[in-house]
Amino acid sequence: MAAAALDPACPRFPDGEVEQDPGAAAQKLTVALEQTPDDAEYYCQRAYAHILLQNYCDAIADAKKSLELNPDNATAFLRKGISEYHIKNYTSALESFKEGQKLDIVDSSFTIWIKRCEETLNHPQTEMSTQQKTQPSKIKYDWYQTESQVIITLMIKNAQKDNISVQFSEKELNALVRLPSGEDYNLKLVLLHSIVPEQSTFKVLSTKIEIKMRKQEAIRWEKLEGQGDSPSLKQHTSDSKHLYPSSSHYTRNWDKLVVEIKEEEKNEKLEGDAALNKLFQQIYSDGTDEVKRAMNKSFMESGGTVLSTNWSDVGKRKVEVNPPDDMEWKKF
Repeated sequence: MAAAALDPACPRFPDGEVEQDPGAAAQKLTVALEQTPDDAEYYCQRAYAHILLQNYCDAIADAKKSLELNPDNATAFLRKGISEYHIKNYTSALESFKEGQKLDIVDSSFTIWIKRCEETLNHPQTEMSTQQKTQPSKIKYDWYQTESQVIITLMIKNAQKDNISVQFSEKELNALVRLPSGEDYNLKLVLLHSIVPEQSTFKVLSTKIEIKMRKQEAIRWEKLEGQGDSPSLKQHTSDSKHLYPSSSHYTRNWDKLVVEIKEEEKNEKLEGDAALNKLFQQIYSDGTDEVKRAMNKSFMESGGTVLSTNWSDVGKRKVEVNPPDDMEWKKF
């Protein structure tokens, strides 16, 4: 993903860029705030950069300023609380998380942090033992794809849904899991292609966590992670004639998408009954009205034992049952 220049007229500075280089992001946001000192969002984003740089006191100051300008900014409460937690001001952090949760009851991050603060306040020794663990246990994950989805499987047993936060953006996945051991596991991925965040979900099972991401385009991903836009994605938006409205910030060329899916289905290698059924479907789909009538009539009258495309033959007679040589037809 190419870094976008910070323009004060631009309402957002992508979190992905902040994560890639928080120091540079903090500098750019400082320049932007010199020109627009009343921009609550810039303060909130710079607070995030300070968190990544572990400048927690500066992050708290920026989050507070953001909330002065916009008291309804749930993200600012979250970043204020995280910073307060890291400087061991657990009571203030708990208050920040609870205030943010009132504004955004959907974001499970607040639930996780509230629980963490309450556990630390009630059991201080838990925080000490957690700090002694430098890295959580090695967690394995795998992924596979279908025509419409990319599925990631985290091999984590007995995880609780209330201890899991999964956030989707168009090109990023961020999964935070509190493990049964008390350790935290964080999976951050910059995805090779774009997904549809609002149609992406996760499911918690007893032996794993399954994350399903809806592909924005029906193309095959060569790998899970990557940088930059794929040329094959760009060509989908070149024809404005068939770009239909969407609630998302991207558009799809549905005609080209349908062609690609059909081409992929055509090239799919099947075996056995699946290959035979696909052949019959193709014959029926490409056949004339007489071919379709012949196939329907022969199949129905023969109990599924005969499939003919010759209407001049089956149209003149009743098609008798004709099971394979090694089978016996029984009427129930």
